Amino acid sequence: MKFISEASTGVKIQKMKERVRWRHSSITARNIDQTSMVLDDGKQNNPDFSFMVIGDSGTKPYPGFHPQRKVAEMMLPHRDECSFVLHTGDVIYVVGSQEYYPRNFIEPYREFIQGGENYKRIPYNRITFNQTPILPVLGNHDYYNVPLMSRLVSGSTKLLRQFFRYKDIEIGWYGSEQGNAYAQAFIDCLGNIDSSLLNEHLDTHYTAKTDTGLCLRYEPGIFTRVPNRYYTFRYGGIDFFALDSDTFNMPSPIPSTKQGEEKRHQLSKQRSDIEAEEIQILEDITKLNPEKSEDAQQLDELNAKLNQIDEVKIDIEKQLASNYKTNLIDWEQLDWLKKRLIESWHSDEVRGRIIYFHHPPYVTEATKWHQAQTLAVRHRLREVFDAVAQTLGSRDSERPIVDLILNGHAHCFEHLRTTNTGYADSNINCIVSGGSGHRPRRQRKEGNSLMEKFITPNRIDNRKVAESYLFAGKNGHGETRRLPYSFVRIDVKAGNPPRFTARPFVAEWYQDKWSNFGLEPFEF
Repeated sequence: MKFISEASTGVKIQKMKERVRWRHSSITARNIDQTSMVLDDGKQNNPDFSFMVIGDSGTKPYPGFHPQRKVAEMMLPHRDECSFVLHTGDVIYVVGSQEYYPRNFIEPYREFIQGGENYKRIPYNRITFNQTPILPVLGNHDYYNVPLMSRLVSGSTKLLRQFFRYKDIEIGWYGSEQGNAYAQAFIDCLGNIDSSLLNEHLDTHYTAKTDTGLCLRYEPGIFTRVPNRYYTFRYGGIDFFALDSDTFNMPSPIPSTKQGEEKRHQLSKQRSDIEAEEIQILEDITKLNPEKSEDAQQLDELNAKLNQIDEVKIDIEKQLASNYKTNLIDWEQLDWLKKRLIESWHSDEVRGRIIYFHHPPYVTEATKWHQAQTLAVRHRLREVFDAVAQTLGSRDSERPIVDLILNGHAHCFEHLRTTNTGYADSNINCIVSGGSGHRPRRQRKEGNSLMEKFITPNRIDNRKVAESYLFAGKNGHGETRRLPYSFVRIDVKAGNPPRFTARPFVAEWYQDKWSNFGLEPFEF
């Protein structure tokens, strides 16, 4: 039985379109761009500004400590100096269920929310951010669902009772409902508005002007809804592109060849092996008492292993399910990104570009680099960048297509830079900020250099495509185990091209105590 399910790419796309009334006649008649917004805080034209980045945060307190709240408290001294917070996804664990928004989002970030002093009274679908809003993208956990049978039999089946215990009851009865909980919390769901009131709503909130027409006016303290699951906004001369990588992370189909069949067999065996390992861990968990300090750490380690097994199983399922008939890629979003990047490069008002989404194309966290989803996202993004570069020709050829890529998904902080890959994703700074609340992960043992296999008709070439320069993740074992939770502040300076200074901050849980410190800032 599957404990967690995921909607198909087609269902995700269609459901989100319905929620925003994609290209409704009232919207097209007003020439409204549903993928753009203006962050109207009175400071959006200042070329010197700062913002923060968090990700993979949405979990409850652990026994004796609350990592997500601790990171939020570290962020508070920077709140007045930062214009906004970007969230790189996985807002709510484990399945994005609406029940957990009050405890796992509203309560820990209450100072960032209008009326947050009475946070227990704020409904999850009525959040209004104050002067430092949180601008999110969807993570995979924000799209997960709970199959009906899992809910119905969880009270009577031993294995499921064990499973729900290890999940620490963060499953809920609803799941994300194909991303609906996230949409109700953050997106302007025009589908919720009565048809007789739709025109008035559009005339009130879609009054900002851009090169592509009217768009949503995002006003901190007044109306803080993003227009879509992917969107763009311009701030301080920088174009920000928020993407939904959950709809273009499907691995390429396994070919119907002898080698393909061998790969299918290997994946099926791997799935069988880790399922056996999962059952054994679940049995071991039943023997531990979380109330005993000597058992609590071992229980946490086993829970972490089960979380990693979940991710491996889902990645295997995606590979086995992918085929040439059903392998839907969100080309509409990728074509949109290509078009908007080209337009951005041809605008004299733009001096830089930042993209943020959930799944990192480059990362050295131990569980992510070898995932098929990582490769799929990297290849999809590379295709877009190559297409943009071809249209630009020699225009600013020394500069990368984008100045910065921001991601989550990997539970760590990491700064990487791509090498000369031979493609248009060369020489790009990448920051993974996915260590803001959920269990940190270790760095892989293979080292800081990322190698990618390139297959051509004449040869197979292993090429270095990125280098990791800074990593903060889980390290040590037993009494020496350290759990660093993090966020990063990024300062943007005037000038064209702009200069960026990234300042990572860490709250480390070690031997039942917190230590706060900043890592060495770096510029690019």
